[in-house]
Amino acid sequence: MPIYMDIHIVPGVKARDVAEAHRKDILAQEEHECKCMTYWIDEERENIFCLIEAPCKDAVEEMHSKAHGLIPNKIIEVNATLVQSFLGRIYDPAETEISDDGLKIFSDPSFRILLVTKITDPVLLQYKFGTEKINELLNRHNNVVRKNLALYGGREAEHRGTGFITSFASASKAVSCALAIQKDLPGMYADITGFKIAINAGEPVTKSDKLFGDTIQLAGYMCTIVKNFRIAVASAVKELVSKDHFQNGGNNFFTLSPQDEALLESLFNKLEENWQDTDFDITDYCQAMTMSKSQLYRKTIALTGLSPNLLLKEFRLEKAKELMKKQRYTISQITFDSGFTSPSYFTKCFKKKYGLLPMTYLDLLH
Repeated sequence: MPIYMDIHIVPGVKARDVAEAHRKDILAQEEHECKCMTYWIDEERENIFCLIEAPCKDAVEEMHSKAHGLIPNKIIEVNATLVQSFLGRIYDPAETEISDDGLKIFSDPSFRILLVTKITDPVLLQYKFGTEKINELLNRHNNVVRKNLALYGGREAEHRGTGFITSFASASKAVSCALAIQKDLPGMYADITGFKIAINAGEPVTKSDKLFGDTIQLAGYMCTIVKNFRIAVASAVKELVSKDHFQNGGNNFFTLSPQDEALLESLFNKLEENWQDTDFDITDYCQAMTMSKSQLYRKTIALTGLSPNLLLKEFRLEKAKELMKKQRYTISQITFDSGFTSPSYFTKCFKKKYGLLPMTYLDLLH
């Protein structure tokens, strides 16, 4: 059966109350064909995340409703392996306090600090520099990241060839790990591979339907705009880390204000919503952002270093590459599915950006 994670936001929640609610869920689980695996509770942030095997989301909601009446604020389907990677467990903690009335009581927050690394598409790197050289550099990248994860208590959650997504319980250790990775990889490496690193923090279930989706997404956006081999640190992480880190780190860090982070997210989210629409242009972008053309231009240049037109074009090109990786589409299909209006213009833009024709890239992939 599928596995779901839900979030309950409960002001004033206490660990004992959640333990009691969990026991009631277990008593009701068979009736709804569910299996309550575990939960995470954070008294400070006043939230609870339940992990449940169930036939569907409705079964989860109905079970909670009958057991104790706490209806989830949101439910998403998750992969158990990913949950284990991000959060360290998929069942109750091994050492748990048992109360006199038989309740398993524990307080284990799900808030995590995610360190994300990105590199240029390995296919493009191999085309430009040769397979042997790039494989050597990529192996070095992998070894450096994994060595420092082990040293600083991080967990490898995902590795897709273009970088890592890693999870930490401690913001200080995540930042220390990033500094160690930066130290172990010389600037020359970053110049060749386009290596970027960003750190953000958040909960497993928010607006996105993916586990830690919003946290990963902002870290990815910050990787896109960070330059000069600096470490992009989100404001949520900066608040958790001693000022000493940033004073001693000097120019190693890149940060944005919460307002600029929100604007950055909005800029990219509007592109995410509209990139496949061939009619979506800068006028539409302005309307979506509720800005004038001059405002949008000024803000986009300030945050990304790119004009709105160029940002939209490069976003579509990256999406085109993603489509190519899924299956062997024709160039015409890729052109229109990625929001370009003509195959010749798409080919011209692709060649200018990546240094090879789309068909050559497809051949290298497949």
